[in-house]
Amino acid sequence: MSASSEPHAATSLPQPGRVRLLRCPECDLLYRIQPVPVGGRARCERCGAVLYANKRNPVERALALYLAAFVLWVVANSFNFLSFELQGNRQPTRLISGTLMLYDDGLWELALAVFLFVIAFPLLKVLANLSVLVPLARGRRPRHAPQLLRLVDTLHPWAMTEVFLLGVLVSYAKMAGLATIEVGTALVAFVALILTLIAGDTSLEPLELWEQVEPSPLVLPPGQAEQAQLVGCHLCQLVCRLPLLSPGEAARCPRCASVIHRRRPNALERCAALLVAAVILYLPANVYPVMTVIMFGRGEPSTIMGGVKELLTGENWPLALLIFFASITVPVLKMVGLVYLLASVRWRSRARLRERTGLYRIVEAVGRWSMVDIFVLSILVALVRLGSLATIAPGVGAVSFAAVVVLTMFAAMSFDPRLIWDAAGANRGR
Repeated sequence: MSASSEPHAATSLPQPGRVRLLRCPECDLLYRIQPVPVGGRARCERCGAVLYANKRNPVERALALYLAAFVLWVVANSFNFLSFELQGNRQPTRLISGTLMLYDDGLWELALAVFLFVIAFPLLKVLANLSVLVPLARGRRPRHAPQLLRLVDTLHPWAMTEVFLLGVLVSYAKMAGLATIEVGTALVAFVALILTLIAGDTSLEPLELWEQVEPSPLVLPPGQAEQAQLVGCHLCQLVCRLPLLSPGEAARCPRCASVIHRRRPNALERCAALLVAAVILYLPANVYPVMTVIMFGRGEPSTIMGGVKELLTGENWPLALLIFFASITVPVLKMVGLVYLLASVRWRSRARLRERTGLYRIVEAVGRWSMVDIFVLSILVALVRLGSLATIAPGVGAVSFAAVVVLTMFAAMSFDPRLIWDAAGANRGR
């Protein structure tokens, strides 16, 4: 369902009464907020972005799901996750074991990344959501709600439990033919945690949550000249007037206290710098080994492509294709896609504006899945620790690859898709 818009003049907005306004976060078109049926969505008519949705009982459903997620997180971190058994030697692991083993092997950067992305950030996200939802369910305004919701928004792309589960499946496929792998209680709870978190996230509508915390003010429909003064907050989507500022001053959103600006400062330059750094690190990430597998005293280092070949040799071609897509294809296409978007804005291209906005949406969403190789490494390093009988050691290439994934994620976040429409002149005078 598309929301009604006023792309040319204020006359397309209802004249009588006051309205709540919303700017599309991806193309900057100004809308008035209209009710949609339960289960329906309002989409931008110009770029296709989802503006908001009407969920059924969002607070109550999300509260129940996040409470369950907290319990499952505790279980997933308290019991055995996987166990590796070879010739009577058994190695049990917990969810945090990979972090500890990577740290012991001197790769504290990877240890920190795995701990944050798999253990800490999901917990913080659950606790922050609960701190907002519990008071709302009781009919009260949550304390520190703007800070908590800002934290949830920041943590969302970095809580990678579902990517870690893919790493578990790949690790199981690698080791199942060589030894006995036992699934522990924690893994079952971890799978349930992922499903619960996904259900909790889809139950909530961020705009509706902000409206319950602090409703947007009702305003008169703006005239053509006034529209250019209205700026949409990138976080809570409140439309407000940007005040006159002295050099060095920053304006803050009156609802969420985020810094507001018409466009992300130096968006193209930041994106390009992060992208160049990622391209430079991508070469050592694929040249140097990410791990060394030693079985019965024999083994050799393995690169990312080497791991794909091993899966193909073992006739595990579905997982081989999956790893090739997530670890080779996605990073390359993401970097190529960002280069294309940067060049199209620089050249002020007017072609395929909607399609390029959709490309940005895809690039921003898929980049996190490339962390699967790092998670596979953390699982195998903890699982296979049987001395000369069987050992897996991490390699330096993994550090470069993790840096590539993080840098490309930051690069996509730095890019401002509204610049696509600005460069084509679609937002002139707005």
